[in-house]
Amino acid sequence: MKKIIIFGGIVVLIFVALAVVSNLQQTKKAEGNPFGKDKLHPATIELINDPNYQNVILPEELDEKLTNEEATTVYFYASDCAFCKEATPRVVPLAEELKINLVQYNLREFEEGWNKYGLNSTPTIVHFEDGAEVERIEGAVTNAEFEQFFNEYVITN
Repeated sequence: MKKIIIFGGIVVLIFVALAVVSNLQQTKKAEGNPFGKDKLHPATIELINDPNYQNVILPEELDEKLTNEEATTVYFYASDCAFCKEATPRVVPLAEELKINLVQYNLREFEEGWNKYGLNSTPTIVHFEDGAEVERIEGAVTNAEFEQFFNEYVITN
């Protein structure tokens, strides 16, 4: 009976040690991240060095822009969204080509954005003017549809 208790204790200690090591690794990977958080969702960590996900906006920064009534175009995405991973490499270069400052709001890290901005799906791009939403486009639509949205609602305003 003592052997079983000792063996069980060792197994429990191994699992605890693995959990601690895993937690430390997560914390280390999250160091210096643009989200200002100690821990990040694993899918966010995977994208942290991806050049298509570098124009991050934090919730407070977006609030400030909207309060100041700055024209702002926001790409709402979730770091684990397959549609976002497909659309981002298309939409980010397109926005750069059109000289649009497309800021990126990660809904996996800041889930309050779902309700605050009335989002139903990702990716969603919302253009704000004078502190209010002008228009949005939802989903991983075609490049032509993204370009039409930018030309109609962002560039002309």
